Amino acid sequence: MKTSISPARALVGLALTVTGAGHPHAVAGQVPPPPSYLRDRGAGIPASLFGTFVGRGQLLVFPFYAYTRDHNREYQPAELGFGLEQGFRGRFRSTEAVLFVGYGVTDWLMLELETARISASLDKSPADPSAMPNRIHESGIGDLEAHVRLRLLSEGPRRPGFFGFLEMTPATHRRQRLIAEPHWDLKPGLGLLRGFRWGTLQFRIAAEWNREAKSPDLGEVTIEYLKSLSPSFRLNLALEGGSREPTTSGPSSSEATTA
Repeated sequence: MKTSISPARALVGLALTVTGAGHPHAVAGQVPPPPSYLRDRGAGIPASLFGTFVGRGQLLVFPFYAYTRDHNREYQPAELGFGLEQGFRGRFRSTEAVLFVGYGVTDWLMLELETARISASLDKSPADPSAMPNRIHESGIGDLEAHVRLRLLSEGPRRPGFFGFLEMTPATHRRQRLIAEPHWDLKPGLGLLRGFRWGTLQFRIAAEWNREAKSPDLGEVTIEYLKSLSPSFRLNLALEGGSREPTTSGPSSSEATTA
């Protein structure tokens, strides 16, 4: 295990939120303003997307495009099927067309599904003497994830809110090298949410199974700041990191989103 810094990733998307039947539209003068600790995001459940909350009866459809570039991607030819167990640095590129769907089932339960069409390539290091070709290119459906997200304790004027989540990732493309997800993964996690007049802070941490050590391990740790600047604009700052095994597949989770 080692701590890694994710490469740059740019995303551009368009989000569409639909409120389900049975939730009347708010009319000016008839609905009191929310408490100060909810003004930045409302009473929805935090989604896995940064700065996103989904309320009861809301359907969020978010298609976006992601581009990843890494000039110094670590790889081992043996991990790619070319025998040599030695580390090298190559150039990695990937593009993804991603579709995210989230739905607020109740006030305490929200479901998510995310899938992507990915195209990835890895250029061999000039110092690599293995039989690996100069470039490996693969494409297909990737990054298939499902989330169950639960509100465990509602936020109050003097207490934070708590939520839990379970991320499920099935095995895909087991015969591929760059875009393979060879194992099923279940990653539980917990989060804390607290709104202030100057913005909202969110902290969440996930756990995962370390197959190399054959023991549980901490996964991603995320700290977010959210501030509503106007009905149309919100400021979202996020710091995400964690310890993980070196990999040559898939884009990173360090992301900036515009919608």
